[in-house]
Amino acid sequence: MGSEPNMLSTVYDPKNVEARIYQDWETKGYFQAGRYPDREAYAIVMPPPNVTGVLHLGHALDNTLQDIIIRFKRLQHFDALWVPGTDHAGIATQTRVEAALKESEGKSRHDLGREAFVDRVWAWKREYGGTITQQIRALGSSCDWSRERFTMDPGLSAAVREVFVTLYEEGLIYRGNRIINWCPRCTTALSDIEVEHEDEVGTLYHVRYPLADGSGDVIIATTRPETMFADVAVAVHPADDRYQSLVGKSIRLPLTDRTIPIIADDYVEMEFGTGCLKITPAHDPNDFEVGLRHDLEILQCIDSDGRLNDLAGPFQGMTREEARVAVAQALEDGGYLQKREEHPHAVGHCERCGTVVEPFLSDQWFVHMEELARPALERAKAGELRFVPARFERTFEQWLENVRDWCISRQLWWGHRIPAWYCDDCGQISVSRHDVEACQHCGSTHVHQDEDVLDTWFSSALWPFSTLGWPDKEAGDLTRYYPTGTLVTGYDIIFFWVARMVFMGVHFTNQMPFQTVVLHGLVRDEHGQKMSKSKGNGVDPMDVIDRYGADALRFMLATSTSPGNDQRFTWDKVEGARNFINKMWNASRFVLMNLGDDFEPQAVDSLSLSVADRWILHRLNEAVEAVTRHLEAYDFGEAARAMYDFAWDDFCDWYIEFSKLALYGEDETRKGAVKSVLYTVLTNLLTLLHPYIPFVTEEIWQALPKTTEALIVSAWPEPVASWRDRDAEQQIHLVMDAIRAVRNVRAELQVPPSQKVSMQIQCDTEADLRLFEQVRDYVIRFCNASDLELRVGGEAPQQSVTQVVTGARIHIPLEGLVDIEAEKSRLRKEEERLVGEVERIEKKLANDRFVAKAPPEVVESERNKLRDYAAKLGAVRDRIKSL
Repeated sequence: MGSEPNMLSTVYDPKNVEARIYQDWETKGYFQAGRYPDREAYAIVMPPPNVTGVLHLGHALDNTLQDIIIRFKRLQHFDALWVPGTDHAGIATQTRVEAALKESEGKSRHDLGREAFVDRVWAWKREYGGTITQQIRALGSSCDWSRERFTMDPGLSAAVREVFVTLYEEGLIYRGNRIINWCPRCTTALSDIEVEHEDEVGTLYHVRYPLADGSGDVIIATTRPETMFADVAVAVHPADDRYQSLVGKSIRLPLTDRTIPIIADDYVEMEFGTGCLKITPAHDPNDFEVGLRHDLEILQCIDSDGRLNDLAGPFQGMTREEARVAVAQALEDGGYLQKREEHPHAVGHCERCGTVVEPFLSDQWFVHMEELARPALERAKAGELRFVPARFERTFEQWLENVRDWCISRQLWWGHRIPAWYCDDCGQISVSRHDVEACQHCGSTHVHQDEDVLDTWFSSALWPFSTLGWPDKEAGDLTRYYPTGTLVTGYDIIFFWVARMVFMGVHFTNQMPFQTVVLHGLVRDEHGQKMSKSKGNGVDPMDVIDRYGADALRFMLATSTSPGNDQRFTWDKVEGARNFINKMWNASRFVLMNLGDDFEPQAVDSLSLSVADRWILHRLNEAVEAVTRHLEAYDFGEAARAMYDFAWDDFCDWYIEFSKLALYGEDETRKGAVKSVLYTVLTNLLTLLHPYIPFVTEEIWQALPKTTEALIVSAWPEPVASWRDRDAEQQIHLVMDAIRAVRNVRAELQVPPSQKVSMQIQCDTEADLRLFEQVRDYVIRFCNASDLELRVGGEAPQQSVTQVVTGARIHIPLEGLVDIEAEKSRLRKEEERLVGEVERIEKKLANDRFVAKAPPEVVESERNKLRDYAAKLGAVRDRIKSL
């Protein structure tokens, strides 16, 4: 139980709270799963960030949403596990270490050799690998750090090898010569997610390919004339009447002495370019498929370094970019270039170094995807996997339905080395769970291991079960926490990661790895642009935390999110979140100051409650139900808005003011009841808010009397049936309407809030009168009324202002409040001004030339002004009439 109540400081300073609170949580083991073995288990796994990375806003959103879920489940008394970890990020980490090595010692990895270089990477990981996990801590993420994992930990490495060997033995992994994404600078294959497509304006070259029989030519439209030396055919669509007579003929390939055939294939788009397509199987994945269908020769004119080879003749040794210019000029000089035209298109670049990616024919290791995808797809369609939002189900299914084989080898030194050994004597491959010293086929000891490593996504595809102890199927965490409950990640990696985890989980555990996939959008800048270093529009979450605290960042991200949609970051939103936190802090200080040192919480059901007490408990009930419902539907933004509205409007702005009537009065019984209601509402509200703003809520909780040892391990609120009270809600709404009406009158007449006013409320019915009689004291107090007359029907007092509310009319006599003659004079001048404005705009809008030539937004702005002035004019005339 908590100690005696502490006074909160006058101003909330997150720098003095957050690190201290987090250390306390972690030291006391509150994040650790397994503390309550009798509870139902629930687990999530953190999408592992790059080990050498730093926190960005996407990470901050992703981790905030996961932390909201795990804190919610922990408060609901689940045995909740959140597994943290990092990814070895093969190409990113190797590139980083290579750059550091070159800068500090002027050496390449080849100067060190593989073993020494890998040792350097491990040293780098030990020195810098903890940066992002410390930043995740600063965000408040309540992960079970005792179970932190790294994709190259021994246990996870054993899982990777087990999966590779099993798939190889099942015939689902093979080595083949196929087109892959290739970075000429990093000299490695790339996964699709490591390729960033950027819109560029290129050139479409229209090139004449002469028919071999001299009877004419065909025009080929291409953006890459430098690849023509590897052309092996020209393709047209079989239904294209323009070229049917040419199918089967040959053409002479410009700038070479070769002839190539004209073929027909459905792949060709008749509408693109000229409808004739050069087929270069070694340099385009679609051309590669065409080449297989037609048994075409495969030629390669660009090498792994991005330079043209001897097949290009005089252009040998040029880079792709140099050759494009030179070949285009040679085609023009030879009379082959018909024309050039601008052509906007998306060009793939290496995510790490920015080099244009080359489609490259290479010997690589592949996973045969069709047999893995089919059962995963069937089980997903059978309802074993839920997507939030549901629209992504079809996106997921379409990818699995059209999946291509997966290139899993990378030409790197950092990563899980492929467990395949080549025999120098018989040439056979030995794949093994253990290191091979002798060929499994001929027994020769002249064997060497494959130089390549596995795609990083291969190991992360096993993440939900490898982190829990698989392949040891009896591992305690695996049997208790697998399958996991929810995966939270960005919609942009649904193919690259989510789908792979699903088919790996189904294949190796015969279960979906998680029950629900929650997909969030990207965090963009205030203009809706994607954040990037090159644009200079990125925001460092640690800067936000340093200025406003982690809670403000978390609350801003959570309130701005809606399922599957992008959001925009603005500093105004962060300040709004900070203001809400300060509002809660100040409200909590008010409660603490009024509870007193001898406060003993009581069950509010046993107390004599006022209509305001009953109303706030009713609204608390509704807030608990709404927040719980939205969180269980993973609608984080709506849950946050429900809490915000209840906390700011109902509790802080209204009930705290209502409570002052009793707290500052003489009735000790009422004081005690109000204190208990304040305490009850505040403790429940802090618990609702805790998953979103954990630091400030925990700090306040620790200051309250008689609470559990820590908010993080308390209990989620449940609705209380006896607190439902529609009558109290109706009565308080009457009070609110009356207060707002009177405040509006004061504002319009410029009557200060401190000046008392006389009031008369004419009710529509006797029932309405009884309702107002029950809330009479509140109306008098918060309208600052000198007197209040309640009656049914009747005439309005002379020279009074009238406001209509539900069930009644509120009259405020003006005598003594304002100088009526002066007010009428002021209003007539205002009427005259507004008439002039209305006539001016009406004249402008009646001018056909203005309406036709002015920008639409300017015309609409003038129409809006007219509506505004007309409304103000009507209000002024009503006021004059009332006087």
